[in-house]
Amino acid sequence: MERESFFQYVDEAAAWLAERTDIKPLVAIVLSAGLGGLTESIANPKNFASKDIPHFPGARAEGHKGSLSFGELGGVPVVAKSGRFHFYEGHDPHEIVFPYFVLAKLGVKYLITTNAVGAVNEKFRAGDLMLVADHINLMGINPLVGIAVQRPKDQFISLVNAYDEGLRKLAKGVAKSIGLPVTEGIYLATSGPSYETKAEIAAFRKIGADAVGMSTVPEVIAANFLRMKVLSLSCIANLAADIHEDEITHDEVLDAMKGLAPKAIRLIEGVVEEIGKL
Repeated sequence: MERESFFQYVDEAAAWLAERTDIKPLVAIVLSAGLGGLTESIANPKNFASKDIPHFPGARAEGHKGSLSFGELGGVPVVAKSGRFHFYEGHDPHEIVFPYFVLAKLGVKYLITTNAVGAVNEKFRAGDLMLVADHINLMGINPLVGIAVQRPKDQFISLVNAYDEGLRKLAKGVAKSIGLPVTEGIYLATSGPSYETKAEIAAFRKIGADAVGMSTVPEVIAANFLRMKVLSLSCIANLAADIHEDEITHDEVLDAMKGLAPKAIRLIEGVVEEIGKL
């Protein structure tokens, strides 16, 4: 995808979707591997495979379906993105965030992202849920390179409140009301696809990271550029390399996500319902 034609492609993809669904989503939900079951709660869904939408990249990561589901969740118009695009799949940074520009064009104002992460904080255990309060970007990329400058103004975006404080407060209130323990922490992103070394994890801990993953940061940067309010939920799927008993595997992560899915989905559904009341 040529950067110079990026916004033309955004318009074409948004027009294609608008012709095929009457839903004007207020909230976009990015479902990590294992959380696709949330789409079963969407009323009157209209589903699109990513590969069929003009200019959308294809999802190739294991456990990531690659589809959009438009409909209503708790009476709120939403679009759920099952699976995301990752830098480690070989996509250019601007391709990774292309869908969020399209969804913003369709009216999305709120972005709820989810991810499977490794625990850097030694107090965390597999099965915990963490609301992301901030991030450390060690991916070595920024998806706005060559894109932001195509706007005549507002080319630079603040990330001081990248993970909206109001939405985190709302999510904590929902979690408390349903008796679900959640914590807050700092998410550190690497490019992947290799898991981290023990030395890297020790270094990440020293600079303040609580969890580590291979996604999320590009879409959060893009969403802030697009003036969306962002809430990110990290599912602790495994202990980090220096406190893990043996090798970390993707199967372990997927198994952990299956166990985490019901409570993560319940929290997301509650948050969406509360957003609908704002």
